[in-house]
Amino acid sequence: MSAEPIKGPASYFPSIEKTYGRPIGEWQEIVRKRLPAKHMDLVAMLKADHGIGHGHANAIVAHVLAAERK
Repeated sequence: MSAEPIKGPASYFPSIEKTYGRPIGEWQEIVRKRLPAKHMDLVAMLKADHGIGHGHANAIVAHVLAAERK
């Protein structure tokens, strides 16, 4: 029996780690250190300061903000 596929922002995590060479936990911590902030401001920071593509930056921010709301 196979496991359920990963859905949502977390589905991007393996690609993010491979592309940018850092564990996802480090990217999440970078975002957490900037809180509170607006979603798109955090996306823009990851893109400008770290060269992350829009989709990957959006996935990291969405995942961190969703966890903060719990």
